[in-house]
Amino acid sequence: RLRLHDGKLVKDRRYHLRTYPNCFVAKELTDWLIDHKEAPDRETAIRLMQKLMDHYIIHHVCDEHSDYKDAKLLYRFRKDDGTFPLSKDVKVFLRGQSLYEKLVSVEESILKVREENSVKYQRTFLGSEMIDWLIQEGEVENRQEAVELGRALLEHGIIQHVSNRHHFFDSDILYHFWINFRRRRRLTELLNENSSRALSESPDSPFCLRKLNPEPGNTSFLSVQTNKEIKVVSAVRRSSITSLSGNSNAYFSAPPTLVFPPVAECNPKSVLKRPVTNEELLSPGAPYVKKTLTIVGDAVGWGFVVRGGRPCHIQAVDPGGPAAAAGMKVCQFVFSVNGVYVLHLDYQTINSLIMTGPRTLVMEVMEAVE
Repeated sequence: RLRLHDGKLVKDRRYHLRTYPNCFVAKELTDWLIDHKEAPDRETAIRLMQKLMDHYIIHHVCDEHSDYKDAKLLYRFRKDDGTFPLSKDVKVFLRGQSLYEKLVSVEESILKVREENSVKYQRTFLGSEMIDWLIQEGEVENRQEAVELGRALLEHGIIQHVSNRHHFFDSDILYHFWINFRRRRRLTELLNENSSRALSESPDSPFCLRKLNPEPGNTSFLSVQTNKEIKVVSAVRRSSITSLSGNSNAYFSAPPTLVFPPVAECNPKSVLKRPVTNEELLSPGAPYVKKTLTIVGDAVGWGFVVRGGRPCHIQAVDPGGPAAAAGMKVCQFVFSVNGVYVLHLDYQTINSLIMTGPRTLVMEVMEAVE
């Protein structure tokens, strides 16, 4: 958006005796994306812009078109006309980005390379050091407000304890920015699809783990954390996997009429070391930290397995899938799905919530603090 403003592609334009401020012509933008190597061809450029429309980042100036057309039509960034939806998650992300930019642009920044347990970490700071800086810069009014901000940043995956063992505290514990906001990102990263996947694979089930390697000789699923209770599962196409709600004894079961490799059952035993109750999770001072994960499903799905109930937990995660990229791990407890509190629900109901929801999944999970 900022590059388009600088290049004068976004500007006031007149059409049918009416002036539309801060807009761009779709066809011109498609040309620009190809010229600046943001997209290899027009088809990819159109898909990229459609992705932005689907996520409420751009829209047609009169909202007469719900899709992006490579034509002489006017579109606009919602940030430029005040219609961009600022949810709590987006506000926390933007606040984290603002703080990061402010910290890296000042001399004698508190962000430094530090070492802990013989491991060097980038962009690190002490909890108390960050709180002092936030108060000094007028970002917060007091230390309590600073701690609340730090906890929100940690729960949204923006900052993290260097070894991921503590929540945010006003202490000399070492943290670092988990997101490098200045990394140069390309628009094509939005299209997290693999064209080599078979068209018959269904993207409907969020709980199906994906193939680790598409090569014919290696068709297996693994969890993120190796666990003796999770066995290797023979890979099957999505369309051959029945609903998890119908079978509590195995991850996958293939209908006998489909000709696919036979399915090896996983050991259904929970990965949890012991049962955990809702009361234990929610009790004051409990050793659990809540995190918000935003998982953008790809052409195959989300790549994780939920089991149990009241509370449900993450049983397995595909190491190469969207869930793992968002920070999901086995043994986390599912607190909410797309804003719906789910600690009191079983995994079949959570399955239904996710399957009937949007492709961008927002989940709150609770993780044990070691």
